[in-house]
Amino acid sequence: MYTVTGGRSRADESAMDMVTLIVSECDPAPGMQSEHFKILRMCRQPMAVVEISSELGLPVSVVRILLCDLLDTGRITARHPPAALPKAQLPDPEILKQVLVGLQKL
Repeated sequence: MYTVTGGRSRADESAMDMVTLIVSECDPAPGMQSEHFKILRMCRQPMAVVEISSELGLPVSVVRILLCDLLDTGRITARHPPAALPKAQLPDPEILKQVLVGLQKL
């Protein structure tokens, strides 16, 4: 994971959470890091951070770092869930983590 993130271990936690929808704003470019390339191709349609993590087979913390790289360069946009929804209707992050762990064990 060290090489994937360039040695970074944390992303800006306020930039996105596990249910934030990610959308590509451009096509992958030649010479781009393979994980960035895959994310841009996957996110042509909106995709949640936790789904990207599952598809890549990488921990959410690593995916957040990669997504922050792309967000900082304008290659993706992050769409947060509607604030109008009562908090009780949003998925519990702990349950989503457990689902991700279960999927990774398959």
